[in-house]
Amino acid sequence: MDPLIPDKLYFKIGEVADILGVRPHVLRYWETEFSRFRPAKSAKNQRLYRRQDIELVLRLKDLLYNQRFTIAGAKRKLREEAGIREPEDVSREPAPEHELLCEVRDDLKKLKDFLLKSGPPTGSRG
Repeated sequence: MDPLIPDKLYFKIGEVADILGVRPHVLRYWETEFSRFRPAKSAKNQRLYRRQDIELVLRLKDLLYNQRFTIAGAKRKLREEAGIREPEDVSREPAPEHELLCEVRDDLKKLKDFLLKSGPPTGSRG
């Protein structure tokens, strides 16, 4: 049975916690884990939840508490429900950018070693 959500525009974190039957710190934690769940903040930095935020968190609570999904599984399920495709399972080959960065790092290490071996520059400045 879904809890009754009062008909108002914004809810504070304590109200949402009461509606959902969870502690406020759980809501704050879920904000860090689920990018779609970002309540607005007031000028005094209080979280302001809208009805759609509460509906999303109700779905999240159902996935985690009733259907026993893990956080990662719940993220995947919410993405599926939103129609966001998972990236194809690509082989574990490094991306071209990663290869380039590795080459640059190796070149810099060789240059550093060369400079350390050759010692300080000689000659006068003038």
